[in-house]
Amino acid sequence: MISQRMKNLHPYVPGEQPKDRVYIKLNANENPYPPSPKVVDAVVHAVKNHPEKLGLYPDPDSNELKSAIADMLNKCGGVLCRADLSGGKKNGSGAEVSPSKADKIPFSVTPDMIYCGNGSDEVLSFVFYAFFDSDRDLILPEHTYSFYPVYGGFYSIPLDKVPLNSDWTLNKELMVAKASEKKTCTIFANPNAPTSLGLTRDEVRDMIKKSPADKIFVVDEAYVDFGGESCIPLLSEFENLVIVRTFSKSLCGAGQRLGYIVANPKLVEAVTTVKNSLNHFPIDFVAQTSGIAACRDVGYYVKCAQNVAFERDEFIDFLRSKGWFVLDSQTNFIFCRKDGVSGESAYKKIKESGILVRHFATPGIEDYIRITVGTHEQMKALRAVMNDL
Repeated sequence: MISQRMKNLHPYVPGEQPKDRVYIKLNANENPYPPSPKVVDAVVHAVKNHPEKLGLYPDPDSNELKSAIADMLNKCGGVLCRADLSGGKKNGSGAEVSPSKADKIPFSVTPDMIYCGNGSDEVLSFVFYAFFDSDRDLILPEHTYSFYPVYGGFYSIPLDKVPLNSDWTLNKELMVAKASEKKTCTIFANPNAPTSLGLTRDEVRDMIKKSPADKIFVVDEAYVDFGGESCIPLLSEFENLVIVRTFSKSLCGAGQRLGYIVANPKLVEAVTTVKNSLNHFPIDFVAQTSGIAACRDVGYYVKCAQNVAFERDEFIDFLRSKGWFVLDSQTNFIFCRKDGVSGESAYKKIKESGILVRHFATPGIEDYIRITVGTHEQMKALRAVMNDL
């Protein structure tokens, strides 16, 4: 009764969602801070004063949201933690935002360069369907976001997983060589997950130049706001570049389910065609309202990203002082291990103390744990636990 295609699926396993007790949850790379108060106000106002909109179909193209995203990117340069703030409240809300010199985009991002969907996972699904073929390998790192292989199986797209270098960086040369040899597409997260390391914009530029110009090159920037280098400026140079981003991490919106791509308008049209062939009303009225409000109070999220980056660096220093090996993170999480302590046992000991972190049983990274950066109080509680590991 079940298709062979269904039997071959290997679904994604999300971070543990506890039901038996209350934990400090540092296992799913969620943002520890709530959304801007202006988001809450906007949602309450919209539902209270326009309840009829809950019974009507939303804007199928999310036009106002796309305009808000484009404006936000132009203001911050695509990297929140390095953006400059002027004025506003202590939490950054209402501040004037400008990009750092390193992140300034040399053109204006326009709404027709944006496609919005229900979280970056749905957006990635449509990207896989629109651009990757089932008759040739897709090039990706061996260790990267674990949903990529899930979609590869779902759409019957063969994968060529390229081992990382011994220092956990991407093997850029081998990835490019394979893409050129097989005349095929490439995808990776930058900064990468779960390793937390990122390539510079110049390194990505060099990879795209050496890869097939008629094949899509996808850079997933889910974590870039915490210290990476966005590749949005490269869109003026490469028509085949697709950048995937999300509200779930730096915009404190994992519960909103909002993601988007930034690409040249022709590629946005292609993904939109896929969307309209499956669900032409993808983002609901409440989610669109919350996303627009978030983008319009970008100063608040700049402050959140800066707080996360500060806590991350402090915690990395602490771990290293206790003998842990920790990669230099550009994300909102930390990837680490300690000699003599297995990843599984570390995960279990930390869980016994009421804190959840992530352990992967995947060969090659099984001795590591991934720790999401929480608030100062949450990281203080974790220090007390890990001090004895």
